Amino acid sequence: MLEKINLQDLLVIDIETVSQKPNFNYLDEEWQELWMRKTGALNKPEIDAAAMYERASIYSEFGKIIVIGLGIFSGHGDDLQLRVKAISGDDEAQILKDFAELLDSHFNKDDHRMVAHNGKEFDFPYICRRMLINGIKIPKILDLSGKKPWDVQHIDTMELWKFGDYKNFTSLNVLAKCFNIPSPKDDIDGSLVGHTYWQLNDLERISAYCKKDIVTTAQILLKFKLMEPLTNDKIIIT
Repeated sequence: MLEKINLQDLLVIDIETVSQKPNFNYLDEEWQELWMRKTGALNKPEIDAAAMYERASIYSEFGKIIVIGLGIFSGHGDDLQLRVKAISGDDEAQILKDFAELLDSHFNKDDHRMVAHNGKEFDFPYICRRMLINGIKIPKILDLSGKKPWDVQHIDTMELWKFGDYKNFTSLNVLAKCFNIPSPKDDIDGSLVGHTYWQLNDLERISAYCKKDIVTTAQILLKFKLMEPLTNDKIIIT
Protein backbone atom coordinates (compact mmCIF):
# COMPACT_ATOMS: atom_id res chain seq x y z
CA MET A 1 0.00 0.00 0.00
CA LEU A 2 2.69 2.51 0.98
CA GLU A 3 4.54 2.33 -2.31
CA LYS A 4 1.48 3.82 -4.05
CA ILE A 5 1.19 6.73 -1.63
CA ASN A 6 2.39 10.15 -2.70
CA LEU A 7 4.22 11.76 0.21
CA GLN A 8 2.97 15.18 -0.88
CA ASP A 9 -0.60 14.03 -0.16
CA LEU A 10 0.17 13.37 3.49
CA LEU A 11 -0.18 15.47 6.62
CA VAL A 12 1.81 14.16 9.57
CA ILE A 13 0.25 15.17 12.88
CA ASP A 14 0.78 14.79 16.60
CA ILE A 15 -1.12 16.31 19.49
CA GLU A 16 -0.15 17.24 23.03
CA THR A 17 -2.86 17.17 25.65
CA VAL A 18 -3.22 18.16 29.30
CA SER A 19 -5.90 17.87 31.94
CA GLN A 20 -8.68 20.46 31.92
CA LYS A 21 -7.50 21.88 35.24
CA PRO A 22 -4.13 22.08 37.04
CA ASN A 23 -5.22 19.47 39.58
CA PHE A 24 -8.23 17.60 40.94
CA ASN A 25 -9.07 20.28 43.52
CA TYR A 26 -9.78 22.83 40.78
CA LEU A 27 -12.69 20.74 39.47
CA ASP A 28 -16.24 21.52 40.51
CA GLU A 29 -18.06 18.86 42.52
CA GLU A 30 -19.81 17.32 39.53
CA TRP A 31 -16.58 16.92 37.57
CA GLN A 32 -14.86 15.52 40.64
CA GLU A 33 -17.56 12.89 40.98
CA LEU A 34 -17.39 12.05 37.27
CA TRP A 35 -13.63 11.63 37.50
CA MET A 36 -13.99 9.45 40.59
CA ARG A 37 -16.44 7.27 38.68
CA LYS A 38 -14.03 7.09 35.77
CA THR A 39 -11.20 5.92 38.03
CA GLY A 40 -13.41 3.63 40.11
CA ALA A 41 -12.61 5.62 43.25
CA LEU A 42 -16.26 5.91 44.26
CA ASN A 43 -16.45 2.19 44.94
CA LYS A 44 -12.83 1.59 45.92
CA PRO A 45 -11.60 3.95 48.67
CA GLU A 46 -8.04 2.74 48.17
CA ILE A 47 -7.95 4.49 44.80
CA ASP A 48 -6.67 8.06 45.06
CA ALA A 49 -8.64 9.90 42.37
CA ALA A 50 -6.76 13.14 43.01
CA ALA A 51 -3.38 11.48 42.49
CA MET A 52 -4.63 9.86 39.29
CA TYR A 53 -5.85 13.16 37.87
CA GLU A 54 -2.54 13.64 36.05
CA ARG A 55 -3.80 10.92 33.70
CA ALA A 56 -6.89 12.97 32.80
CA SER A 57 -5.05 14.33 29.77
CA ILE A 58 -5.39 11.05 27.86
CA TYR A 59 -9.20 11.12 28.06
CA SER A 60 -10.86 13.55 25.66
CA GLU A 61 -13.74 14.12 28.11
CA PHE A 62 -11.38 15.28 30.86
CA GLY A 63 -8.48 16.75 28.89
CA LYS A 64 -7.79 19.38 26.23
CA ILE A 65 -5.45 19.93 23.31
CA ILE A 66 -2.72 22.55 23.69
CA VAL A 67 -0.54 21.72 20.66
CA ILE A 68 -1.15 20.21 17.23
CA GLY A 69 2.08 19.48 15.37
CA LEU A 70 2.04 19.41 11.57
CA GLY A 71 4.46 17.98 9.03
CA ILE A 72 4.19 18.36 5.25
CA PHE A 73 6.43 16.78 2.61
CA SER A 74 7.44 18.82 -0.43
CA GLY A 75 9.69 18.16 -3.40
CA HIS A 76 10.83 14.80 -4.77
CA GLY A 77 13.93 12.65 -4.81
CA ASP A 78 17.02 14.51 -3.64
CA ASP A 79 14.88 17.64 -3.20
CA LEU A 80 12.45 15.99 -0.77
CA GLN A 81 11.89 18.15 2.30
CA LEU A 82 9.78 18.05 5.44
CA ARG A 83 8.27 21.27 6.73
CA VAL A 84 7.22 21.24 10.36
CA LYS A 85 5.17 23.69 12.39
CA ALA A 86 2.80 23.65 15.32
CA ILE A 87 -0.47 25.28 16.27
CA SER A 88 -0.36 25.92 20.00
CA GLY A 89 -1.94 28.01 22.72
CA ASP A 90 -4.10 28.06 25.82
CA ASP A 91 -7.31 28.51 23.82
CA GLU A 92 -8.19 25.02 22.62
CA ALA A 93 -11.15 26.20 20.55
CA GLN A 94 -8.92 28.54 18.55
CA ILE A 95 -6.34 25.80 17.99
CA LEU A 96 -9.01 23.48 16.66
CA LYS A 97 -10.59 26.19 14.49
CA ASP A 98 -7.23 26.98 12.91
CA PHE A 99 -6.59 23.28 12.33
CA ALA A 100 -10.05 22.72 10.83
CA GLU A 101 -9.54 25.66 8.46
CA LEU A 102 -6.20 24.21 7.37
CA LEU A 103 -7.77 20.82 6.64
CA ASP A 104 -10.78 22.29 4.84
CA SER A 105 -8.64 24.50 2.61
CA HIS A 106 -5.57 22.34 1.90
CA PHE A 107 -6.40 18.71 2.76
CA ASN A 108 -9.85 18.12 1.29
CA LYS A 109 -9.21 15.68 -1.55
CA ASP A 110 -9.81 11.92 -1.58
CA ASP A 111 -6.07 11.25 -1.99
CA HIS A 112 -5.17 13.23 1.12
CA ARG A 113 -4.34 11.25 4.23
CA MET A 114 -3.21 11.97 7.75
CA VAL A 115 -0.31 10.20 9.44
CA ALA A 116 0.27 9.72 13.17
CA HIS A 117 1.76 7.22 15.58
CA ASN A 118 -1.15 5.54 17.38
CA GLY A 119 -3.32 8.08 15.61
CA LYS A 120 -6.29 5.80 15.01
CA GLU A 121 -6.72 5.11 18.72
CA PHE A 122 -5.66 8.47 20.10
CA ASP A 123 -4.94 11.55 17.96
CA PHE A 124 -7.72 11.30 15.37
CA PRO A 125 -10.65 10.45 17.71
CA TYR A 126 -9.38 12.85 20.38
CA ILE A 127 -9.37 15.74 17.90
CA CYS A 128 -12.86 14.87 16.64
CA ARG A 129 -14.33 14.67 20.13
CA ARG A 130 -12.76 17.94 21.21
CA MET A 131 -14.03 19.62 18.04
CA LEU A 132 -17.58 18.53 18.83
CA ILE A 133 -17.25 19.68 22.44
CA ASN A 134 -16.07 23.08 21.17
CA GLY A 135 -18.84 23.30 18.58
CA ILE A 136 -16.54 23.00 15.56
CA LYS A 137 -17.57 21.17 12.39
CA ILE A 138 -15.37 18.15 11.77
CA PRO A 139 -13.53 18.51 8.41
CA LYS A 140 -14.18 15.93 5.72
CA ILE A 141 -10.78 14.25 6.10
CA LEU A 142 -11.46 13.64 9.81
CA ASP A 143 -15.12 12.66 9.60
CA LEU A 144 -14.78 8.93 10.21
CA SER A 145 -18.19 8.26 11.79
CA GLY A 146 -19.88 5.18 10.35
CA LYS A 147 -16.79 4.01 8.48
CA LYS A 148 -15.48 0.49 8.83
CA PRO A 149 -11.92 0.21 10.16
CA TRP A 150 -10.69 -0.93 6.75
CA ASP A 151 -12.31 2.11 5.12
CA VAL A 152 -10.24 4.52 7.19
CA GLN A 153 -7.40 5.54 4.91
CA HIS A 154 -5.30 7.40 7.46
CA ILE A 155 -1.86 5.96 8.18
CA ASP A 156 -0.92 4.87 11.67
CA THR A 157 2.76 3.97 12.01
CA MET A 158 2.08 1.94 15.13
CA GLU A 159 -0.60 -0.03 13.31
CA LEU A 160 1.78 -0.63 10.41
CA TRP A 161 4.34 -2.02 12.84
CA LYS A 162 1.81 -4.43 14.36
CA PHE A 163 1.47 -6.40 11.11
CA GLY A 164 -1.87 -7.68 12.38
CA ASP A 165 -0.68 -8.37 15.94
CA TYR A 166 -3.31 -6.51 17.97
CA LYS A 167 -1.62 -7.34 21.29
CA ASN A 168 1.44 -5.33 20.41
CA PHE A 169 2.06 -1.73 21.50
CA THR A 170 5.28 -0.06 20.43
CA SER A 171 6.07 3.50 21.48
CA LEU A 172 7.46 6.06 19.06
CA ASN A 173 10.84 6.24 20.79
CA VAL A 174 11.25 2.43 20.73
CA LEU A 175 10.46 2.35 17.02
CA ALA A 176 12.87 5.22 16.45
CA LYS A 177 15.60 3.27 18.22
CA CYS A 178 14.89 0.21 16.07
CA PHE A 179 15.40 2.29 12.93
CA ASN A 180 18.40 4.17 14.34
CA ILE A 181 16.50 7.46 14.24
CA PRO A 182 17.27 10.09 16.92
CA SER A 183 14.79 9.91 19.79
CA PRO A 184 12.27 12.75 20.12
CA LYS A 185 12.33 12.27 23.92
CA ASP A 186 15.69 13.97 24.48
CA ASP A 187 14.15 16.74 26.60
CA ILE A 188 10.69 15.91 27.93
CA ASP A 189 8.28 13.08 27.20
CA GLY A 190 4.51 12.70 27.36
CA SER A 191 4.50 12.09 31.11
CA LEU A 192 6.00 15.55 31.72
CA VAL A 193 3.75 17.59 29.44
CA GLY A 194 1.16 18.32 32.14
CA HIS A 195 3.80 19.46 34.63
CA THR A 196 5.58 21.55 31.99
CA TYR A 197 2.29 23.26 31.10
CA TRP A 198 0.59 23.74 34.45
CA GLN A 199 3.57 24.21 36.76
CA LEU A 200 6.31 25.59 34.51
CA ASN A 201 4.04 27.47 32.08
CA ASP A 202 6.38 26.54 29.24
CA LEU A 203 4.15 25.98 26.23
CA GLU A 204 7.02 26.68 23.82
CA ARG A 205 8.97 23.75 25.24
CA ILE A 206 5.98 21.45 24.71
CA SER A 207 5.55 22.75 21.17
CA ALA A 208 9.22 22.03 20.41
CA TYR A 209 8.79 18.50 21.78
CA CYS A 210 5.71 17.97 19.61
CA LYS A 211 7.62 19.06 16.50
CA LYS A 212 10.30 16.49 17.29
CA ASP A 213 7.60 13.82 17.36
CA ILE A 214 6.45 14.97 13.94
CA VAL A 215 9.97 14.65 12.53
CA THR A 216 10.41 11.19 14.06
CA THR A 217 7.04 9.94 12.77
CA ALA A 218 7.85 11.22 9.29
CA GLN A 219 11.30 9.59 9.33
CA ILE A 220 9.77 6.27 10.45
CA LEU A 221 7.24 6.51 7.62
CA LEU A 222 10.11 6.88 5.15
CA LYS A 223 11.69 3.75 6.62
CA PHE A 224 8.45 1.88 6.01
CA LYS A 225 8.69 3.00 2.39
CA LEU A 226 12.31 1.69 2.32
CA MET A 227 13.58 5.25 1.87
CA GLU A 228 16.49 6.85 3.66
CA PRO A 229 15.63 9.30 6.47
CA LEU A 230 15.93 12.98 5.65
CA THR A 231 19.11 14.76 6.66
CA ASN A 232 18.78 17.75 9.00
CA ASP A 233 19.20 20.23 6.16
CA LYS A 234 16.07 18.78 4.54
CA ILE A 235 13.94 19.37 7.63
CA ILE A 236 12.55 22.89 7.99
CA ILE A 237 11.09 23.67 11.41
CA THR A 238 9.14 26.89 11.88
